[in-house]
Amino acid sequence: MIVRLHGDPDLSLARVAHEIATSRRQLQRALAEVGGTTFSRELQRIRMKRAAELLMGGTMPVQSVAAAVGYRQAAQFAKVFRRHHGVSPSSFRRRPAGLAA
Repeated sequence: MIVRLHGDPDLSLARVAHEIATSRRQLQRALAEVGGTTFSRELQRIRMKRAAELLMGGTMPVQSVAAAVGYRQAAQFAKVFRRHHGVSPSSFRRRPAGLAA
């Protein structure tokens, strides 16, 4: 899906719908029917999964990871990351590989 290709903080339901030549409402329905989710939840899930990969895979600063997955503010990224994974981004990075969420 297009969402997986973008780390764009301005990515929106309207933009994705336009890029795949459908309406916002049709895209909302498809996400609800097929995935049982909403655009914002799916976008967040994808961003948090990618953030976890980046944190586990190297030494990229948290602020750079935040920007890479579409967050302008590192503090907002850290808040969402903690809610999603249960730990801060820096704590997540320090976890042994077998304990990664």
